[in-house]
Parts: sequence; structure tokens; C-alpha cells
Amino acid sequence: MANLKTKAMGMEFKNPVLAASGTVGFGEELSEVFDLSMLGGICSKGLTLSERSGNTGIRLWETSMGLINSIGLQNPGVDNFINRELPRMKGYNTVIIANLGGHCEEDYFEGIYKLNESDIDLIELNISCPNIKTGGMAFGIKASSAYDIVSKIKRICKKPLMVKLSPNAESIPEMAIACEEAGADGLSLINTIQAMAVDIKNRKAVFDNIYAGLSGPSVKPIALRMVHQAATSVKIPVCGLGGIMTAGDAIEFIMAGATLVQVGTANFINPTIMVDIINGISEFMDSEGIKSLEEIMGII
Repeated sequence: MANLKTKAMGMEFKNPVLAASGTVGFGEELSEVFDLSMLGGICSKGLTLSERSGNTGIRLWETSMGLINSIGLQNPGVDNFINRELPRMKGYNTVIIANLGGHCEEDYFEGIYKLNESDIDLIELNISCPNIKTGGMAFGIKASSAYDIVSKIKRICKKPLMVKLSPNAESIPEMAIACEEAGADGLSLINTIQAMAVDIKNRKAVFDNIYAGLSGPSVKPIALRMVHQAATSVKIPVCGLGGIMTAGDAIEFIMAGATLVQVGTANFINPTIMVDIINGISEFMDSEGIKSLEEIMGII
């Protein structure tokens, strides 16, 4: 039997398939569909220091090859996550990852201090949030800005730190290197790609904020390219995501250099898709005589 166990960032994952942030909430609903201990890990819904109600208006819009979302980081806040959601998530018997965002350095720092004292296994740092103190440019656009925030967070962070990169970065290789040099234990990419939709009958943009985030199969070729660029630029592990719908998709990311993968939009189409992907990876490895994922990881 193929060995799907994967070691990354000082931890062992029973397999490389993680539930992507924002697509399974905190796991409660999905736990009624299948045993979440089958997963390599679960990324929490994106957290901010304080509770947020999210964006107004339409929040989800289907496209022919994906999904556009304008959720606006609706979440219960870090304290409520730690006190209400995390105890239940720990019962899922898999790696629990807290996805943390912030709009200024102080938000990140206070969130990190709180998560340091919790039972989470790993922090996924979302640097795609707009920095309100620099006119709204995301921390993850310029490599110098990313280095600055990641290095400051790494000094106080007691948990392994995986930095989630924006596809809007000026240069993915430079961004990856900057985060590695700042002390990141791993990288994940990509986040959603900025997009929009138009309501032609009402002659207006679908979303109140005009622009929103595109995910799903349409972004996969772009995500695959960016994951390859990051993985060939750094030595720290890379978690690949963006349009993974099948075991074959996941294997492509692994061959492009990903140590782990995240499945997101596909969960809305088929809530057991991650189980199918895990089984499909195992079947592929058995059929090809592959004993360990390390044999094919980063072979491109």
C-alpha cells in the first residue's frame, strides 16, 4: 500500500490533503457527512482579531468554471474561535490550522499572542489583507512588505507559521524567498484571484464591493504555475491550492513541488470530494508502483 504520510513544518500529516480555509467553516457541518479524521488537516475559516459580520449584498456568484466570493472575512473573532470552535475541532483527530488575517500589524500581533496559548497545531498567515495604515495595499503585494510583517510575527509566534501568498504579488519567486528569509516555516498559495461579475438586467456590478475573489477550476493552471515558481525558489515546504477538483489535480501540484495540497471550492460541489481525492492519490500510487509521495514530489 502507498504511504501517504507527509512530514512538513515539524509535523506529520496522515496524508497531504487539507481542507482549505473558508470552505468548510470550522468542520462542524462536514463532520456529519464523513469522518474528518480521514483528512490530513483542516484550515479554519479566516480569522480576524475581532468578530466581523462580513460584506453586504450578494456574496457568492457561480461562473462557468469557478466561484466568485465576496464574503468579507465574516468570522467569530479569535477569542470566540479559541473558546467555542477549537475544542470541537481538536476532536476531529487531524492537524488543526488557524488561518489569521489582519488589517494592521497590531491586529496580527495580538491575534498571534492569543493563538500562541491555544491548542492549534499551525498558523496559516493570510497576508492578502489590505494594510489600512499604508493606504490599503495588501501586505502580500511587495516582497519587502511581506518580509517586514512576517519577520515581526515570527519573532513572537510559538507555532509553526505557514504564510499564505497572494496571486497579486509583484513576483511570486521574490515573495517566496522574502517569506523564507523572514523565518516562515512554510508557504501556501494561491489565494483567490481578483475578479468581478456584472448583472446585465440591472446594469450594475453583482457585488457591492465591485471586485471579489475567484476560485475553482479556472484558476488551476495559474495556481500550478505559481506553486512551481515558489517551490523551485525556496527550501521550505509549499502547500498548493487553487482549483483542485480531482486526485489528478492534486498529484499535478505535488509533482510541481507541493508537499501538501488544499481543497476548497470542490467541497461545495461534492462534500466528500476530499475523501475521493485521498483515495485517488493512493490508487494512482499503487498503480504506478510509487511507495512514497517523496518519489514524485517536485519532479517537474
